Amino acid sequence: MEMIYVMDCFDDVETEEVHDGYFYKVSGVIKIIILGCLCGLKNTRQVHQWAASDRVREFLKEKFAIERVPCYYWMLCLLKMVKPESLSACFTRWVHTFLPEYQEEEAEEKNQERKGLTVSFDGKTVRSTKKMKAYERPLHIVSAQLAELGLTFGQKAVEGKSNEIPAVRELLKELDVRGCVVVADALNCQEETAKEILKGGADYLLCVKGNQKNTRQPIAEYLRDESHQAGIDTVTREEKNRGRREKRTAYATTNVAWFPGRKWPELACVGAIHREFEYGNKKTDEWHYYISSRKLTAQELLHRSRMEWSVESMHWILDVQFDEDNCRVEDDHVQRNLNILRKLAINLVKLFKEKERLKKPLSHIMFDSLLEPSNLLKVIYGNRFPCHIEPITPVSNFCGNVSGEKFKTSVRYMEICNLSGP
Repeated sequence: MEMIYVMDCFDDVETEEVHDGYFYKVSGVIKIIILGCLCGLKNTRQVHQWAASDRVREFLKEKFAIERVPCYYWMLCLLKMVKPESLSACFTRWVHTFLPEYQEEEAEEKNQERKGLTVSFDGKTVRSTKKMKAYERPLHIVSAQLAELGLTFGQKAVEGKSNEIPAVRELLKELDVRGCVVVADALNCQEETAKEILKGGADYLLCVKGNQKNTRQPIAEYLRDESHQAGIDTVTREEKNRGRREKRTAYATTNVAWFPGRKWPELACVGAIHREFEYGNKKTDEWHYYISSRKLTAQELLHRSRMEWSVESMHWILDVQFDEDNCRVEDDHVQRNLNILRKLAINLVKLFKEKERLKKPLSHIMFDSLLEPSNLLKVIYGNRFPCHIEPITPVSNFCGNVSGEKFKTSVRYMEICNLSGP
């Protein structure tokens, strides 16, 4: 799939009302927020203060053709106009360009790259909305993460954590997860969710806890029975970090003929992971149990189950780097749009870090961009910018037709970056 440059994706994002953009364009505000997030700025007030400075005004005008920076109030009004569903769709389509293509009728080996990917689902509540009068229940956002790539793939907002289960199923319908393994926590260990994953052409790996006692108990009894463990695939890994030792032992078997109550669709594997911790003189342990529609080895189970934490690490960045839980904006559209644009910024920084093989933490890369705005061009476009039209035209497939003006802007990007193609 051909590359789409992220700044070209949002020119035709849908709004709640018609806006002629005579003085300020909606797409310009979106770009300013993205750039501010790439600098690690925590809220809209900081982003506006940064963008309104003389130095950055000139940078935005010269490099991104943003002639005017709106006042703070008008910037929020324009961000409020953007439909979160439309912004999220453009975001997902951009991330989709990084996925290996899936060939429906090709030989099995053609899709090995897809089959090696894990998509992790989890939800996060924006805590600042708990006491806001504008919300009957706190804003809860379910996210999907391409774990091995470290990229957020999509999101869906709901009111309250109790709505997370149907939200995951709806999000699965919107994403292309064919060939991947979908992992989720025990809350989403539901028969209907498993069916939706299989319907999307993926396999499920679900953690089984107390909410599925009739499934958990027989798995626990079978895999913890020493007489059975001799014939079960087993692997052990040990890690030491800051004085804390952790030993993880995985058990996996594709023999599920003994399993009672075969309600789980296309069940092909059950497994368990025994985690033992040692810190000082204190020792603890815990067991986690899994069901999957893909035949997994113990090594694969150990890897895939750990990928579930990928989405948690992204949530941690949202809280620590962007202080999302303290975002005081009461408007639902602004909250949701900021969440999407922050995730987009995290994706861009991760891609840049991986491409450049940098050892710096994400926060240091963002701070470099804050100190020197020209670094933003490297993060967004990399070291080279194609001088031909092919990577630009596919934007029409995702976010409307490419106008002549947009093409001129894209050519302008090439000129101002002073970068040559192959």
